[in-house]
Amino acid sequence: MLLRSTCINRLFSGLALIAAIVFSGGAAAQSIEKVLMPGEVITGHAKYEHECEQCHQRFDKKAQTKLCVDCHKDIAADIRSKTRLHGKSDDTNCRNCHTEHKGRGADIAPIDKKKFDHSKTDFKLLGAHKESKCESCHLPKRKYRQAPKLCNDCHKKIDDEKGHKGHLGTKCENCHNEKKWTETTFDHEKTKFKLHGGKHADVKCKDCHEDKTYQKTPLTCNGCHKKIDQEKGHKGRYGIKCESCHNDKGWKEIDFDHDHDTKYALKGKHRQAKCNTCHLPEKGNIYQAKLPTKCFACHKKDDQEKGHRGELGEKCESCHSERDWKKSDFDHDETDFPLRDKHKDAKCDTCHKGGVSGPKATKLKVETACIACHRKNDDEKGHKGRYGEKCGTCHTAKDWKTSIFNHDKETKYLLKGKHRETKCDSCHLPEKGNIYKTRLEETCIACHKKDDKHKGQLGNKCESCHDEKKWKDTPFDHNKSRFALTGSHAKVECKKCHLTPAFKDAPLTCNGCHEKDDKHKGGYGKKCETCHTTGTWKTWDFDHATTRFLLDGGHSKVECKECHKESKSGPRKPGRACIACHVKDDVHNGAFGSQCESCHVAANWKKVRR
Repeated sequence: MLLRSTCINRLFSGLALIAAIVFSGGAAAQSIEKVLMPGEVITGHAKYEHECEQCHQRFDKKAQTKLCVDCHKDIAADIRSKTRLHGKSDDTNCRNCHTEHKGRGADIAPIDKKKFDHSKTDFKLLGAHKESKCESCHLPKRKYRQAPKLCNDCHKKIDDEKGHKGHLGTKCENCHNEKKWTETTFDHEKTKFKLHGGKHADVKCKDCHEDKTYQKTPLTCNGCHKKIDQEKGHKGRYGIKCESCHNDKGWKEIDFDHDHDTKYALKGKHRQAKCNTCHLPEKGNIYQAKLPTKCFACHKKDDQEKGHRGELGEKCESCHSERDWKKSDFDHDETDFPLRDKHKDAKCDTCHKGGVSGPKATKLKVETACIACHRKNDDEKGHKGRYGEKCGTCHTAKDWKTSIFNHDKETKYLLKGKHRETKCDSCHLPEKGNIYKTRLEETCIACHKKDDKHKGQLGNKCESCHDEKKWKDTPFDHNKSRFALTGSHAKVECKKCHLTPAFKDAPLTCNGCHEKDDKHKGGYGKKCETCHTTGTWKTWDFDHATTRFLLDGGHSKVECKECHKESKSGPRKPGRACIACHVKDDVHNGAFGSQCESCHVAANWKKVRR
C-alpha cells in the first residue's frame, strides 16, 4: 500500500511539472514535446519535425485533419470538389489512413494494388485498362495523382508512329474505346462526307484514308473511282459528276432521271436499255453529242436485217412502241379483216408477202378467204381438196385442228357415243372422193364389216347386240338364247365357252364343255345334269327316292360307285335284291335263300330280326 501510494504521488508530481512547463510557454514547451515524440517523421516532413504545431494542436485531435489539408492544398481542393480519391472517400480523418513517426523511410500512404478500387478515383478502369499494370500509367517517383488522364498522354507515341500523326487532335476517345483500340465508333455523319448507310458504310477506313491522317481524302466520287471509270466504266465520256447518275447504295444503280433532266422521256423497253446502247462511245462526250429522237435513227439496221427492209417507211411508231419491238400496236380490227385468235399471233409478212405498204404491197393484195393462205397446208397435210374450199365451215382461227362442224344439225346422221370421237376420214374415206358428192350408207355393217368377227353368221344387224358407246363386251342378254346362264355360268367369260366369235359353235350340253372335268370318265354317261347343277360342280342333288330303291340305313352312307359300277358302255344297273351286292357277305352260303331282308335290316347288317 505504501509503495502504491508513493507511485501515485510521483505520477501527479510529474504531470504537475509538465503542466507547469507547458503553460510557461516558449522553448520549454518545445523541449518537452520532443521528449514525448514517439519517433522520427518521414523524410518529406523532416523539416517540420521540431515544429509540432504544424501538424498538431494541443489538446485537439480533430484539428489535425485541418492542419493536414492546410499544407496539402491539392488534397484540400479534391475534398472541396469531391473529386479524385480523397474527394470521394467517406473517411475524412487523415490519420486513419496515414500514420507518422515511423521513421524517415516509412511509407505513410500504403496501397494494396490487388484490392485497390480504382473506381473511387476520377479514372475508372474499363476494357483493356483493367488488364494493364499500375506501372504502365503510374511512373516511378511521381505521385499517383500525376498519372495522365487523356488517351493521347499515354498513346501519343503510337499515334505518331502508326496512327494519325497528330492530325486528328488529342481526343482519341471520340473514335476509340478502352475495349479494343482498333475498333472505332467514329460518327462519319458529322463530317463533310456522310456515309448515308450505303456501300460506303461497309468500306474499311484504310481503303479511303490510306495515310490515316484523314486530311487529304477526296470528297468527290471521281476522286476515288476515276480509275474504275477509265478501265471499266465510261472512260471519262460522262464527265466527273458521277453522283448525277450513281449513288452509294449500289454503283450499278442509276438515279439519273432521263425524263426530267432531258427532253426525251424513256418509255417501255427504253427504260431497260443501257446508256451505251444509244450514247455510243464513238459519238464522243455525252454532253456534246446530241442524239436524234426518231425510232428509225437507232433501229434502221434492225429494219434492214430482221424487219421490213425499208418497205414500210420510217414511221416505225405507226405500228411499234417502246413496250415491245416485236409486238405491233397496229389495230388490224379497223381493217376489212379483223384478226381473231391465232391470227393475232401471226407475223405480218406471213400474209403480207410484199409488206403492208409500198409498191409491192399494192401489187400483192391479200385475199381474205382461208384457202388463200392455207391451200398448201390443206393439200399437203389436210383434206387434199376433198372437203371443198369453205374452211370456215369446220375450222376457226382459234385452233385449226379443232372442228366446229355440227354433224347432228348439218346432216341427217346423228353422231352418238364413240362416233363423236371418230375422225372424219374414218368414215369419209379418201378413196370415196369429194365429201359433198359421195353419200355414205348409214348401217353399221357398211363401216364395220371388217370388224365383224362373227363372219356373217349373226347377220348384218350389229345394233342388235352392239351400240355406239362400246363396241366390245356388249351387255348381251344370254337368257334370250337357247342356253340361259344360271349359277356359276353367269360369271364365266364368254370366251370360255365361245372359243370362236361365231358363238353358234358353242356346245349346249354339260359334257360338251366339262368332258375333261368328268371324274367319272364317262362311267355315268353324258347327262351330267342328272346329278349336278350350275350352282357348283362339287355339289349334287340326285334324289334316289325317285327310283325304285330307297336308300335308308347303312345304304345312305355308301358312295354311288359301290353299287353303280362304271364301265365304258355306261353304269351298270345293280339288282334290287340284297344278295346282288352282298353275296360275298352271306355267311350262310345260300342256305337261307336270297331274301336277306327277311332277317337283316339296312340300318345294321349284323342286327337280326327275331
